[in-house]
Amino acid sequence: MAKNIFLALACALTLPLVGCVTTNNTQIANTEPFVIDSETYQATGKSERIKSIVLHYTVSDNARSIKTLTTGNVSAHYLILDNNDNKIYNLVPESERAWHAGAGGFAGRTILNDTSIGIEIVNAGIKPKYRDALKNGALDYHPYEHYVEFNELQIKKVAQLVQDLAKRYNISAKNIIGHADMAPSRKIDSGAKFPWQRLYFDYGIGAWYDEFDKQYFMNQDEFAAVTIPEIKQAFRDYGYQINDTDAWDKASRNVVYAFQLHFRPQQPTGELDLETYAILKALNKKYAGRDDFY
Repeated sequence: MAKNIFLALACALTLPLVGCVTTNNTQIANTEPFVIDSETYQATGKSERIKSIVLHYTVSDNARSIKTLTTGNVSAHYLILDNNDNKIYNLVPESERAWHAGAGGFAGRTILNDTSIGIEIVNAGIKPKYRDALKNGALDYHPYEHYVEFNELQIKKVAQLVQDLAKRYNISAKNIIGHADMAPSRKIDSGAKFPWQRLYFDYGIGAWYDEFDKQYFMNQDEFAAVTIPEIKQAFRDYGYQINDTDAWDKASRNVVYAFQLHFRPQQPTGELDLETYAILKALNKKYAGRDDFY
């Protein structure tokens, strides 16, 4: 009893200096700062914050790309120049949010800047002589030959970087995408000449369909009878955002074009044909249920 009275008196006298707390009816001195214990208890209900990798091209040369991505209101985590060197430039720490994706969405997520790593690759995009080709109305979309090749060293750098990121963050193959995949009415990068198929087969990067499955679906009779809502749902099943109108309006054809840039780049037309539909069906068969939406 006398001990408790003594402790209470001690706390009352020292309160202005250190404060007191009560434990089991015994007042003890407050010894701030408190220790953060991150080892004793760990939750199992969690996942990586980074869910996707978005690949872009810069539509400019090295100097302009560096200036835009380091001084403007747009940024990316990584920049790959077209220099003949061994460097990949980290512009934004992976723990921070880069401003590279903008409006759009993929695989159920709509604010991809919060959950993605952005990689910019120096590339002109469309060859200068073709940049005005759509203005006269003769073309709705740029064909394969209008796009600019990526150089071999850039592809090797992309492969090394994406392999590392995908492994560290356990990123689904479906969620390694181009900017057009998540913003088909605004963007066309990383373009028809970004080698998605090669990255898949040579480096195990990203998603790709099985040719056997594609041929199987091309030989079925269902394409003639399938409805537009059913086809649009198949695009949603894979991850694309597409409207629910019962027509192939411009916004819907933009999604088809983005899909073709990724999975049938030699013939990106924006028109839904049998081969495009068969590729979509083959992808959904292969990757059904393989995304983590938490």
